[in-house]
Amino acid sequence: MTRPTLTALFVSLAFASGLAVAEDVTIAYQTGVDPSKVPQANGEYEKATGAKINWRKFESGAEVVAAVASGDVPIGNIGSSPLAAAASRGLPIQTFLITGVIGESEALVVRNGSNINKPADLIGKKVAVPYVSTTHYSLLAALKHWKVDASKVNILNLRPSEIAAAWQRGDIDAAYVWEPALGKVKASGKVLTSSAEVSKWGAPTYDLWIVRKDFAEKNPAFLKQFAKVTGAVFDRYNKDPKAFANDAANVEKIARLTGSKPEEVAALLPGNKYPSLKEQSALLQKPFVKAVADTAAFLKSQGKVDSLQPDYTPFVTNQFVTAAQK
Repeated sequence: MTRPTLTALFVSLAFASGLAVAEDVTIAYQTGVDPSKVPQANGEYEKATGAKINWRKFESGAEVVAAVASGDVPIGNIGSSPLAAAASRGLPIQTFLITGVIGESEALVVRNGSNINKPADLIGKKVAVPYVSTTHYSLLAALKHWKVDASKVNILNLRPSEIAAAWQRGDIDAAYVWEPALGKVKASGKVLTSSAEVSKWGAPTYDLWIVRKDFAEKNPAFLKQFAKVTGAVFDRYNKDPKAFANDAANVEKIARLTGSKPEEVAALLPGNKYPSLKEQSALLQKPFVKAVADTAAFLKSQGKVDSLQPDYTPFVTNQFVTAAQK
């Protein structure tokens, strides 16, 4: 078990005492490739918020949720599937910012020589995926779409780094994962489907930021500035994606924070869509709440969550992206 950092203990004590502090904040991030890694590397979030931010890298949304639930970190980057699972458990969190509408950045790859040429060939094969992640949800949704019984597929719970190692050893036949592990498995495999296709089949997924409600109540200015920095870099990317991706400094920073190969970053960035703050103001209402509810209902049907919330609205807010536009 990871021992709490002094920062985390300080933040937790601050919560308990009722003090509003954002001078020293621990934030959990993951290795997904997206434009916001550039301002993260540049220290722009610190400049905008006036806070000392301790960035901690995690391998999966489930690990981030555990850290946020424990009070170890107040803000974390996860996917919509772990969000739906956490909200279903009633964790005191809210989604306050979308970092990507997931597309080809997450994919199901089958190993060359595995004799998997069509979905039905997955039966009896070893397919690795991090449990309760967006890729786990997408895998289950794809199997349902293909009318392949998931119980007949040997689905293994592995973290991305473990997937890359298992793939290299030849221990698994397929994997549904994201970067940098995705690039490693694609080198000796072929994509059977991606989350862009699964989304069209009715199971969209998102990358997003969650915040503990107690932190949000005490630090609205911090979250507003955090959203503003993210929105600015998304606007910069969306204005000219090719110029952004061809900027060597941008590529170096994204590769350094994610572990992706620099030569692959330009091709990876278009794998998601990065909605503007204006688009997010609308998205983070009924459309996203419905997506979370639908995801939770599907996870329950698959036995991955025990119960559902009557309403997922309390776990989503557009307050901070709306404020960031003013």
